Amino acid sequence: MAEMMFWGFAVRFTSSLVQASPFILCGFAIAAILRRFFGYEATRRLFGEGTRSALFRAWVIGMLLPVCSLGVIPVIRELRRAGIRGGTILAFAMSGPLFNPLSLLYGLTLSEPIAILSFAGCSLVIVTVIGIIWDRLFPDSALPMAEEKPVAYGYRRMLAVATAAGREATSGSLMYILIGLVGVGLLGAIIPANSLQHTFNHDNALAPLYMAAIAIPVYATPMLAMSQLGMMFQHANSVGAAFVLLVLGAGMNMGIVIWLYREYGMRRGTTWMVLLLGIVLALAYSVDKPLFPRDIEPANHTHAFDIYCQPFSGAAGGSWLQLVSQKLQRDINPFEWRNLWLFGGLIGFGVALRLVDRASKLERWLESEVPASAPRRGDIIVPGPVLGFLSLAGLVAFSIVGCFAYYPAPDECLEAMVDAKISALSGALAMNHTETKYWAERYDDWTRKLEVGAYLRHGELSDYHRWKARLIREQLELLEHEVEDKEREEVTHLVPKLSRSHNRMKHAFLQEL
Repeated sequence: MAEMMFWGFAVRFTSSLVQASPFILCGFAIAAILRRFFGYEATRRLFGEGTRSALFRAWVIGMLLPVCSLGVIPVIRELRRAGIRGGTILAFAMSGPLFNPLSLLYGLTLSEPIAILSFAGCSLVIVTVIGIIWDRLFPDSALPMAEEKPVAYGYRRMLAVATAAGREATSGSLMYILIGLVGVGLLGAIIPANSLQHTFNHDNALAPLYMAAIAIPVYATPMLAMSQLGMMFQHANSVGAAFVLLVLGAGMNMGIVIWLYREYGMRRGTTWMVLLLGIVLALAYSVDKPLFPRDIEPANHTHAFDIYCQPFSGAAGGSWLQLVSQKLQRDINPFEWRNLWLFGGLIGFGVALRLVDRASKLERWLESEVPASAPRRGDIIVPGPVLGFLSLAGLVAFSIVGCFAYYPAPDECLEAMVDAKISALSGALAMNHTETKYWAERYDDWTRKLEVGAYLRHGELSDYHRWKARLIREQLELLEHEVEDKEREEVTHLVPKLSRSHNRMKHAFLQEL
């Protein structure tokens, strides 16, 4: 039992770290850009510090930037140094991880896209109401703006950004990020495998409360949260619980909670958490019935939360290292490891800086005055805030452009879908539930990418096409259950039926768009 808990922790911790790495890297880059390109004064102006629009600006900026609840940690630490009020910082911390262009498009493939738009609107209500109340209760929550020295334009300014990111990657930000990952690791060690399948059914009035109890230790990237919401809507589970999962599961983690209490103290931190939980639960129960999907027959369980339980059930059939290796190979795509190596490289760079330059002589040289000289012909001196704004806008633009890569054209999606389809159906015919479940999830994911890819390129997607993809997902779900229940006759009936549905979906997306 102890071994299962240990390796369950290791699997969940590692999987979450790999998934979070690209968002964490973006967070360190944004923090460095704010410090070295914008500077503290321009950062305050960007977030509207001291104005009535500060909370709204924090929400908008957070919704646009590609960060998760771990990647937002170095950014909020930088905002704290800039002397921005706590309400604005925490509003950004909550809204930044919820949505980005990739996850929003993915969410709109749900059976009820209005639910995702409503969730986005509710997130604005949450950060605005809590931010206003908290700032009025604690008007002196901002630190004095830290002293800063400008860096001369040219290569020094670019080097300063890299140096700031490296040092921040080996600062307290890394500690809070690891604490956030420990939270989801502990869930994977403690919660028994498959034990949350019935907890969030639509007829369970306590489902939002149960979700609130586990959501903060949960770590979910914006894309993962959206995929879980998709499964909950597909099964007609509790909409209120889905909303709590998005706001607290994607928007918070244990690292942010510890940072909140350490920076603002017990009284202020508890006030924020009480306000947050109260408003989130009130909104969850308010949207639970109005947004419930009426055209879906409710299921009595869901596998959406298996990833927060122990990854292994029963006695191990081999060595633990072998089981863990197989699990990680299945859960993590090979290209995803590259982001982790980049993150490790940034940490290594920061460690080297701290060992070689403990007195921060490099920063003092970067901030030293450079003798004035006439610009060379053709040189254009771009002010730091302008360069910073262009850098942040570039991150947003990169996210939008990345949508076209992440969501390929319909013909490419259908081609990539073939392997998942064949493997899922082969596993079903062999009555291998593990194989069927693994490939059915990837097949399901490709159907959603198919919808988004078609929408991006054609500007619209009819209900007819949505239903073609949705039918595949429903049949996949049924197939998985029949394999799990060892119903061979039903499986042999479903496999050719699913193949025919796939062909009709293929014809619809290639010939009828």
